[in-house]
Amino acid sequence: MVDLMRLDRAASIDDLRAMAKRRVPRFAFDLVDGGAESERNMRRNVEAFEEVELTPRYMVDVSQIDTCAMLFGQTYDQPFGAAPIGMLNAFWPNADLILARMCKRENIPYVASSAASTTLERLAEAADGNGWFQLYVSSDTSVTESLISRAEKAGYDVLLVTADVPAAGKRDRDIRNQLSVPFRFTPDVLLQLIANPTWSLASLRHGKPNIANYADLLKGATSYADVQKTLITPGFTWDDLKRLRERWKGHLLVKGVLHPDDALRCADIGCDAIVVSNHGGRQVAFGPPTIEALPPIAAAVRDRMKIILDSGIRRGADLIRAKALGADFAFAGRALAYGVGAGGAQGADRAFAILKLELVRALGQLGTRSFGDVGSSHLTTR
Repeated sequence: MVDLMRLDRAASIDDLRAMAKRRVPRFAFDLVDGGAESERNMRRNVEAFEEVELTPRYMVDVSQIDTCAMLFGQTYDQPFGAAPIGMLNAFWPNADLILARMCKRENIPYVASSAASTTLERLAEAADGNGWFQLYVSSDTSVTESLISRAEKAGYDVLLVTADVPAAGKRDRDIRNQLSVPFRFTPDVLLQLIANPTWSLASLRHGKPNIANYADLLKGATSYADVQKTLITPGFTWDDLKRLRERWKGHLLVKGVLHPDDALRCADIGCDAIVVSNHGGRQVAFGPPTIEALPPIAAAVRDRMKIILDSGIRRGADLIRAKALGADFAFAGRALAYGVGAGGAQGADRAFAILKLELVRALGQLGTRSFGDVGSSHLTTR
């Protein structure tokens, strides 16, 4: 049973994270909440946003605020969507479908992960026209082709190719938790399940989470490392991206771009957009936060392709900061997932409502009636 009064008292995404941490067993919480190695990159993603200052402007009529954004011929009600997260049903049962349905209801894009615990077909049906598909390119070309063909048949028009997985990220929390596939019921895990009865009972009803789109390939997997090996592609090259551009007839995006030269190469190949992303700090601990990587990338390709940013979004004002520095759109991953962990479908709605409210109020404080009008002039100059 979800305590709606408790959810209503959540004032921020951080409040929802704290609630989720109390409701979700540690091994499952760490799977989503954790980052690579020391988690420096993950922390810096959030901290660097807070260092970007915006200057309020007043005595403007902001009684009506327009938060809409257009991408690829479709108008969305908010300038952000739900980022892909693998194995999210391990964080909270049925989380994939909860977020896909919420995105449809609120008219924002939902990106279905290749590593989701729900098949891409079911997620396309739930998102109902608002679904995008994120692809991990397999070293086995037949696996990649199968996923692309399924995505086409399911009606996806936008394909995100994840480029930042040439090697598996070293996630220390998962190692400490001895995360395995399938989950092993060690004494420590059993104690966590007893301490979190709501999660445990919900998981019993929905069954053990797996990586649904790779179910046949992973039948022999015995550890999370085996899963990661299936999803990484050390041999993925620019020539492979060119072939994908020729193969995919819809909109093609490259996710994981952090250098302006790479952004230029994506534009030259004919990609429709890039996602400035560091995988939420889950791949490396030594890279730049995305909001700092954004400006030189925007300067290089702003007039040639759409620019989307993810990793570190925690506040509605972060969406404005990203727009002011050159992004057209953004994706939130953990921010929405924390809502699901805090309260299932109602928690997801609360996370969305918090980001929406903060965005509207921040635009009002900036004296800006439309998100589309945000630009570099809103940045504080010294």
